[in-house]
Amino acid sequence: MIRFVLLLFCLATVASAAVAKPSVTAARIGQHPGKTRFVMELTEAPAYQVFTLPDPFRVVIDLPELDWRLPAQQVPRKSGLVKDLRFGKFSPGTSRVVLDLSKPVRVRNVHVLPPRGTTATYRLVIDLEAITREAFLAADRQPINSVIPLPPAQPADMPKLAPKPLADKRPTVIIDAGHGGVDPGAIGRSGALEKDLVLIYARELKRQLLASGRYRVVMTRDADLVLPLRSRVELAQRAEGDLFISLHANIHRNSRVKGASVYTLSEKGASDAEAKTLADKENQADVLAGVNLGVQTPEVSQILMDLTQRETMNLSKNFANIMVRELGRKLRLLKNTHRFAGFAVLKSITVPSVLIEIGYMSNRAEERQLRSKAHRRKVSAVIVRAIDSYFKWQEKLSRS
Repeated sequence: MIRFVLLLFCLATVASAAVAKPSVTAARIGQHPGKTRFVMELTEAPAYQVFTLPDPFRVVIDLPELDWRLPAQQVPRKSGLVKDLRFGKFSPGTSRVVLDLSKPVRVRNVHVLPPRGTTATYRLVIDLEAITREAFLAADRQPINSVIPLPPAQPADMPKLAPKPLADKRPTVIIDAGHGGVDPGAIGRSGALEKDLVLIYARELKRQLLASGRYRVVMTRDADLVLPLRSRVELAQRAEGDLFISLHANIHRNSRVKGASVYTLSEKGASDAEAKTLADKENQADVLAGVNLGVQTPEVSQILMDLTQRETMNLSKNFANIMVRELGRKLRLLKNTHRFAGFAVLKSITVPSVLIEIGYMSNRAEERQLRSKAHRRKVSAVIVRAIDSYFKWQEKLSRS
């Protein structure tokens, strides 16, 4: 019996080692004469692909899927030509690092250094030097010397959609968990990431909606992956969505600010300065993930520009008002709770869409509450009640 247990233990250990991913154990950015150097330390020599993207200027590093062991406080953010850094899963099998740049650069050198002396890690070293915009654009996405090629990384595919049965008359609700992958969204007081928090809320909302039996539910993402904003809009269209709900969590420089809020689309201007700031931040999601903004299908570009469907916007506002009413019965609300601005993710022609900020992760007490299972269930139940009320109102409207 003991031998059998030991055998199982050994097999489990071997299996675990076989699927173990290379790890990132450290990262740093340093300013040197004439260049900025970015270094990552890894437990294995990595394959990698490095390229640049313009407007805004970025250097993108794609690697095999990695285990990121860096606490948030150990991630370098700004030095020399680099003004920010983010990393995370980009698509199945691919991890991505994005370096935001203060000016155009040339990738002067890329190489991997083997372990040396007491250092047990490999070091991926990338040197950057400032160049003109014209030189940057001429070199954009050109192969960079010393690169070990990987298959081109693409954002996660949209979920496969089963055709809606003709006999199924239930409304289709699209649940969108904001951010994901390389784009963490807001970072809370405890270090919690918005992308993780809202995905958990999205799953709970889906569970409650399906349990009711009244709705067909489609999630834009159900994993920690990058999904461009335009793909979220396109998915809502293809799924023949009747309602689109994008879930987010906010932060504020004033840590005392707290409360839920609901946003709808406006192309004529934001309801207030904070709504505009939030929309500008959310609309940068594709930039943060290192998505090439120049690649858009004509169909999706038209979706993002064509806002002639006034009826859809009015339905969105009606649902937002219902949502505010239901939220106010159970939760603390932000002042001027229903706000509006030019959110790209809400720009569907035919699907009424709202964005819900479930609370502020910058408020210590509210962040703790947001992370609790009881609060998650309560918020989801409130949203379900608002959805019920909205479709009951729709039924009455169709009968009149």
